[in-house]
Amino acid sequence: MTIIAAADGSALGNPGPAGWAWYIDDSTWRCGGWNRGTNNQGELTAVLDLLRQTAHSPEPLHVLCDSQYVINSITKWMAGWKRKGWKKADGKPVLNVEVMKALDEAMQGRTVTFEWVKGHVGHELNEKADVLANGAAKAYASRQQPDVGPGYPGAQAVGAGDDPAAPPAAGGPARSSAAASGGENKATTRASSSAEPDLFSLADDAEEAPGRTDLDLVVELERSLLTEAVRGDRARLEALLDPAWSHVCARGEVWSFEDWLAAAGSPGRSTADGTMDLIEARQLGTDSILLVWRERSRDGSTLRSSVWVRSGGSWRQTFQQGTPET
Repeated sequence: MTIIAAADGSALGNPGPAGWAWYIDDSTWRCGGWNRGTNNQGELTAVLDLLRQTAHSPEPLHVLCDSQYVINSITKWMAGWKRKGWKKADGKPVLNVEVMKALDEAMQGRTVTFEWVKGHVGHELNEKADVLANGAAKAYASRQQPDVGPGYPGAQAVGAGDDPAAPPAAGGPARSSAAASGGENKATTRASSSAEPDLFSLADDAEEAPGRTDLDLVVELERSLLTEAVRGDRARLEALLDPAWSHVCARGEVWSFEDWLAAAGSPGRSTADGTMDLIEARQLGTDSILLVWRERSRDGSTLRSSVWVRSGGSWRQTFQQGTPET
């Protein structure tokens, strides 16, 4: 009988507090995360932990994943990377190479198939994994440990490890649940954050993420605008907001591009604390995208719509409006 599981990752800020999770059913799932990581690291680590947790089972494994980057990395690109000494076609080092090597090892001798599923469209297993991964990321953002879950029956492997830059050996000794779920490791966290560019370095090699659509990228950029690190950084705002940007806030005030930049990092400026629940992402044209989403914060719930335009190869938000919900 084939084991069917969904694997997913999440990062608040990308990079930022990050989580990973896999889900089979309500009695068989696991999650974890780190104080700082990326979506890709979460997605990869979810699959790695699933492979290790099920390593003792003779049953085939079928993995549902909404990341084509993960699927392509394992099924298409990995063999070529190994032949080139874990280098890409342009000679640059493979991103997340330690996790990639661990995945390669965990795949040996296994019968594993992957299926891409579209995220956030109501697929039951994918939605369960998404909720767990996002919950783990939020736990680390709140300086708490997530509930790591029951895991797979009879699992003997360690799982995912402390940090995406340094997963442990597949057959290592078991540790406490906090450590296995991804406890803080300051040295490796610093190495991880410098190993992969964040969303503001948009010159990613096409080989690394051809499955990431413009809609995926713009949704990630929108999420980043909710983070304190971005909202308080003038340079990052200049990179993400169109010069013609305007914003109609929930109070009815109209903000200009200059207004927002002037407020960035100013004393007494409120910090971002909201979360984004995507309702719709629509491609209006080749170089324009509409997002409709709900922001939940300590002040309540706000329905927001954003228009993004592509100029000079980069996506920038040009308009946003917020309507408070009662």
